[in-house]
Amino acid sequence: MKQLLEGKTAIVTGASKGIGFAIAQVFAEEGANVVMTARSEAALEEAANTINAAGGGKALAVVADSSDPAAPKAVFERAIEAFGQVDIMVNNAGSGDMVAVEEASDEHFAKIVELNLTGVFRYCREAVQHFLPRNEGRIINISSVNGTLPICGVAYTSTKGAVNTMSKNIAIRLSGTNIRCNAIAPGVTETDAAAAWAAGEQDGGAVMLEFSDKYVNTTVPWTEPRDQAYAALYLASEMGKAVTGQVIQVDNGAFL
Repeated sequence: MKQLLEGKTAIVTGASKGIGFAIAQVFAEEGANVVMTARSEAALEEAANTINAAGGGKALAVVADSSDPAAPKAVFERAIEAFGQVDIMVNNAGSGDMVAVEEASDEHFAKIVELNLTGVFRYCREAVQHFLPRNEGRIINISSVNGTLPICGVAYTSTKGAVNTMSKNIAIRLSGTNIRCNAIAPGVTETDAAAAWAAGEQDGGAVMLEFSDKYVNTTVPWTEPRDQAYAALYLASEMGKAVTGQVIQVDNGAFL
């Protein structure tokens, strides 16, 4: 049986753990070669080794900071050198926060925007420039339910709403081509970042956390990283060939 991503190459940012690692793992299981980026070399190498040991598509670890303006070009060059071309771009790297508007400094806001929004834009631009000559490619941006229900920090939620809009804008620009751009909006997912959020340990502490129960169904279970990865697989494969400009919310219904 043919694998869903056989012969494809994907770049996944923030891939050393959590949702990013799950996406890289599922893509490799379906035959894709995955170029995994993160800032921590040790964690990234361990994640890539885990995927390579399991068989399937190959994993290549490339240390990169997604807030670095030079990162997208360098990562694409490494991916092309290793695998010939890039077919799928997954922008997963990002940082959460719980800093309320009255406490947010210019420096904090700018730092979150640089990673969560500007970094995503730069990778999208690099991907589109690579995809256009072949008229083929997939962009998947990992957003958040906070893009539409902004209950976390002012910087984080603003960037996620902007990523949703940017994904739609890119899809409109590429309408009529074979290049698709979509976003996935995870709900609370079993990751280190979610655990820190629930404990009030993210930047800003518990200032915004007290409002969550008013807007979220806390009786449903958290999603698993693979739940988000399967949504990414749908969008990356031929199963989602008619889908573009969409934000797919994966949250077990907690944020309805």
